Amino acid sequence: MSENDQAICPLSIVPVRRDPDDRAEQVTQWLFGETADVLESQAKWTRLKFHHDGYEGWVDNKQISRAQDGVDVKPVRSIEQFMHVDTAMGALVMPFGAVLPAYSSGQFDIGAERLAFPGRTTAQPNGTPVMRMLALKDQWLNTPYLWGGRSPFGVDCSGLTQMLFLVGGIQLPRDAWQQAELGTAVDLIDLATSGDLAFFDNEEGKITHVGIVLEKRRILHASGRVRIDSLDQEGIFNAAEKKYTHKLRTVKRVV
Repeated sequence: MSENDQAICPLSIVPVRRDPDDRAEQVTQWLFGETADVLESQAKWTRLKFHHDGYEGWVDNKQISRAQDGVDVKPVRSIEQFMHVDTAMGALVMPFGAVLPAYSSGQFDIGAERLAFPGRTTAQPNGTPVMRMLALKDQWLNTPYLWGGRSPFGVDCSGLTQMLFLVGGIQLPRDAWQQAELGTAVDLIDLATSGDLAFFDNEEGKITHVGIVLEKRRILHASGRVRIDSLDQEGIFNAAEKKYTHKLRTVKRVV
């Protein structure tokens, strides 16, 4: 592929690397049907800029297809935890958040194939963005933490918030510090409502963690696994460990 081309992800979940090397850090993941601009192409690797969040990274050329039909500005995504779809090339796992190209009436396209997708999608939104997002939170519980992850097979803290907000119809940037630049500040934790984002910093004052505020002073976040813990003005309290694990920096309302 060459510069100015557009690419589409043809596989379930594709790792995106910081550098063009199989051993390089995974900085994010590219999900089936998501699209990107080609920024640079080498013999084995291509640097992409993803349309859903503007993030950039390197993807193995064998895991990229050319986007033939342009880019859907309002893509329909799966909201099933995962689902198998039978294709001419064999079964394909569609993870939560996978884009279903040209979706209509329970069908979507993979290349020249028109395939059935009987699962739930974002095509018919029900309720407010926060209601849609929180209705799906439980299927992420106990997902293992994975740096750069964006799927129910492994997710990091900002990947979790990004994916849940996406199915609510709201695009967030990829990293926690970027997400913290959005919205309006909530001055007191007692004024926070379900769907607000809580951000946490390290000893150097750098924002390193994010979670979604729930009712009754709780928070959904990815730390070791996706879990629900208590939240107060000091931070996240892990009852099992009987200690605070993250220091609260700020709460933002983006919806």
